[in-house]
Amino acid sequence: MKVTLNEDPEFVAKMRAALQKKGMYCPCRLEKIDDNFCICKEFRDQINDPDYEGYCHCKLYYKSKD
Repeated sequence: MKVTLNEDPEFVAKMRAALQKKGMYCPCRLEKIDDNFCICKEFRDQINDPDYEGYCHCKLYYKSKD
């Protein structure tokens, strides 16, 4: 299992700026709650799922099975 950043450096830069602006809460979520603090609970759960491979909700991180 491996978690990496999106391969598009321009997208990553924009998302990191958006995260900073929102206090490290997912810029794709409306509520500033613990579950939406980056890395969000949804993606932490997906990381723990051995069958999941793919991006987090905002596409900043990618989890691969290898």
